[in-house]
Amino acid sequence: MRQSEILLAEIKQESIATRKLLELVPFDKADYKPHEKSMTLLRLATHVAEISGWWKECLLDNELDFAKGDHTPKVITSTADLLALHDKHILQAEKILNSIAEEEFSKPWTMRAGETIFFTKCKSEVVRTWCMNHLYHHRAQLDVYLRLLDVPLPGVYGPSADAQG
Repeated sequence: MRQSEILLAEIKQESIATRKLLELVPFDKADYKPHEKSMTLLRLATHVAEISGWWKECLLDNELDFAKGDHTPKVITSTADLLALHDKHILQAEKILNSIAEEEFSKPWTMRAGETIFFTKCKSEVVRTWCMNHLYHHRAQLDVYLRLLDVPLPGVYGPSADAQG
């Protein structure tokens, strides 16, 4: 099985769980932060929705330069906007993975800010770390925020404590 097929299957499965969480974000608590150093609930939820859009930068491009382009977070004002952003990025990721050549995964990729290079790694490692693991990390944070706000949580890899009753 090609690496792109493995990643595509994982994206399809995980996007369901991500979408379930994003549906639950209470916009009346958008400014909630469990700690002063934490992101707000809305910023975190938006970040979770944005991460699935990184496939283009991490797989089709050869670098991400923070000194170029606009890296301002999207402004989201509703659940519909949040879900639309997530869904748009998932469709884009699926399209990329359905068309990418397998040899693209072994090419080098660099994260930088102008002349400052943070790292260079092969694209297979970059997409695993930045497009997948990074998503899981922040999705788990979103889970915690929602739990602290007493929002009943859906199951991800089986029933949640809330789903079990």
